[in-house]
Formats: sequence, C-alpha cells, structure tokens
Amino acid sequence: MSAKKEPSVLQGFKAFLMRGNVVDLAVAVVIGAAFTNIVNSVVKGIINPLVGAFGTQNLDSYSSCLKGPCTGTGDSATGVRILWGSVLGATLTFLITAGVVYFLMVLPMSKYLARQEARRKAREGTQEVVEVSELEVLKEIRDALVAQRGSGHDRT
Repeated sequence: MSAKKEPSVLQGFKAFLMRGNVVDLAVAVVIGAAFTNIVNSVVKGIINPLVGAFGTQNLDSYSSCLKGPCTGTGDSATGVRILWGSVLGATLTFLITAGVVYFLMVLPMSKYLARQEARRKAREGTQEVVEVSELEVLKEIRDALVAQRGSGHDRT
C-alpha cells in the first residue's frame, strides 16, 4: 500500500493565501484605511468648521457636568463629566462615512447590477420567444403532416 502524501504546511498556507476571499479582504482593509483618511479630512475640514460657526470647532470640548464641581481637564479634572461632544463627533463621522459609502459605492453598484440583470432577462426573453415560435412552427408542420396522412388514408 502506498501512503497518501500529506500537503506541507507551506503548501497549505499558500493555498489559504491564494483563496479569493482572503485577497479581497486584504484589498478591502487597505482601501478602508485610505478611505478613513478621506472621511477624517472631510470632518476636520468641512463639518467641524460648520459646527464651529455655532460654537467651537472641537466637538470634544462639548460636555456637561453630571456631578460637580467640574473643573480642570485631563488627569487634573474633578467631578463627573459627560463628554457628549466626542460622542456627537464620532456619530457625525460614522454618518458621513456611511453616506459616502452608500452614495458613492453601494447605490451605483446596485444600479449597475440591476441594469445587467435587465439585460440578461431581455436576452432570455428573446430566446424564449424564438423557442416558442419554433415550437409553434413544428406543431403546425406536425398538424399538416397528420392532415396529409389522414387525407391519404381516405383515398384508399
């Protein structure tokens, strides 16, 4: 009996890396990291100045004192402070990211896929019409042959 050769660890690792979803995931992470810089610059350059027109450009400075006295910042701060400005900033960043992803990536891709599906259905629809018409022609030929045979048998 011959022993079945087991693939080496390196061959298994190479096969793992060459799977499509691993490569796709790596590409997504790289693009996501670059996209994060774009979103952060939009928030820093556009959103924060707009918010700054009504208050301060740094949303992190918005807070409320839950238990006073709230004095100082950082490690020397006293009291219990709710930092709702940083939550608002993170929420705005998330909404902007989700909006950009949806309007620049998801929506165009779904429209493209819908057009492709409509084209595919149109091609299939024309093929079905051709098949139905061919079937009808074959039925007519069959009926004509049966009629000829029937009339031929009547003469004898």
